[in-house]
Amino acid sequence: MAIGYVALVLHAHLPFVRHPESDYVLEEEWLYEAITETYIPLLRVFEGLKRDGIDFKITMSMTPPLVSMLRDPLLQDRYEEHLAQLEELAELEIEHNKHNGHIRYLAEHYANEFNDTRQIWERYDRDLVSAFKQFQDSNNLEIITCGATHGYLPLMKMYPQAVWAQIQVACEHYEQNFGRPPKGIWLPECAYYEGLDRMLADAGLRYFLTDGHGILYARPRPRFGTYAPIFTESGVAVFGRDHESSQQVWSSEVGYPGDPEYREFYKDLGWEAEYDYIKPYIMPNGQRKNVGIKYHKITGRGLGLGDKALYDPYWAREKSAENAGNFMFNRARQVEHLHGIMQRPPIIVSPYDAELFGHWWYEGPWFIDYLFRKSWYDQGTYEMTHLADYLRNNPTQQVCRPSQSSWGYKGFHEYWLNETNTWVYPHLHKAAERMIELSYRDPADELEWRALNQAARELLLAQSSDWAFIMRTGTMVPYAVRRTRSHLMRLHKLYEDINTGKIDSGWLSKVEAIDNIFPEINYRVYRPL
Repeated sequence: MAIGYVALVLHAHLPFVRHPESDYVLEEEWLYEAITETYIPLLRVFEGLKRDGIDFKITMSMTPPLVSMLRDPLLQDRYEEHLAQLEELAELEIEHNKHNGHIRYLAEHYANEFNDTRQIWERYDRDLVSAFKQFQDSNNLEIITCGATHGYLPLMKMYPQAVWAQIQVACEHYEQNFGRPPKGIWLPECAYYEGLDRMLADAGLRYFLTDGHGILYARPRPRFGTYAPIFTESGVAVFGRDHESSQQVWSSEVGYPGDPEYREFYKDLGWEAEYDYIKPYIMPNGQRKNVGIKYHKITGRGLGLGDKALYDPYWAREKSAENAGNFMFNRARQVEHLHGIMQRPPIIVSPYDAELFGHWWYEGPWFIDYLFRKSWYDQGTYEMTHLADYLRNNPTQQVCRPSQSSWGYKGFHEYWLNETNTWVYPHLHKAAERMIELSYRDPADELEWRALNQAARELLLAQSSDWAFIMRTGTMVPYAVRRTRSHLMRLHKLYEDINTGKIDSGWLSKVEAIDNIFPEINYRVYRPL
């Protein structure tokens, strides 16, 4: 009989990137890469587990921007074009390397993988949201929500209406897409501040996740640390991230993804191939980019890209099975140890970005597959669970006040508020003030109603924590700055047009077509609480 629980939690999120006004925008490929390398591979794993009678349990957030993009016909069409290019390039590579045995073998591997990806894509009629929903309906997958646009909530707490809008719009969007209200929420960046739980309770949410110190520094100090959830005074449960299991996957020093047998992310055919040969498959302006076909493995620490050996998916798969077995062994010993101390079943919560599995760590979906299979067949110490099932079966927990926290650098808010992005927040605060002011209006006609709702969309899109994150990392910064400024400028124009009674209907229609997230939004969500 199991004496504890392990909960794998994946955070599936991408910022809302959709540019119908342009034929090609590189940043749209964030979605296409994630579909090919993470979301469809995860569906492939779930299908295989279900087919083989393994009653797996996993929790996964699907954020509103991601759900919106996955269901957008324009982006679906563009993904099909992207996938067709991958299929064409893989077949070309097979022919191009017909006298190079190992490269041909790898090219055939990619060709088979892309073909399988297309079959899954077409089997679900391009609707991956419904594909994941079927596993929620069978209670194998618990899908939770997030902030409407992944806004960093502690840095907008001086405007409670703005925080409420991020939560309420997300819950409404979830119900529109999944047919029921969400039970749980992945707070954007796992960022919590005291009092936020009251809003979550008012929105009907049952639980959320925080980093470990959000629970360890709670008041009173929780008796069982992060190995049992706590309840806030408003009745919402809080699960804390387990440091030990997180380190085994995330750590750049000891984490599994750094194994020498695994695929090297940074050595891509788009940069390696002869220019005229690869030109049809890179950016239209002729600039090179990653194309997703990679022939080399990590090989060893400290090596230059030119020193990397050829990759072999057979041995990488074997290594992922070995790593999954090690993870299983460590969790079983951890559960045994904790159970002996706690005298009750512990729960080990292991949350990760979903895109780690497949996109950044190519073998990650194999790891998940082996972990569930080994946990099902090879041990009896713990049960794999999802968070909703755990709360249903364990309804009594200690009541505490969680600590302010995030899972970012140093555990608080510094990553999203620093010298690279601090300029953003006065503008976001002013925009929130204007949106709250607009929420008092009763529209004179349909045009003003549309303008008010579009203003709400623009504020939500400007608040995305992804833009501040990108500014801090130093990659794609011009795009993040441009997106922040464009949404703020659109909101301010709408504010002026509404107040002067001179709404430009043609311009509004164009903006509605570009920033078309949350089609059923009601701007009154910003009215004072």
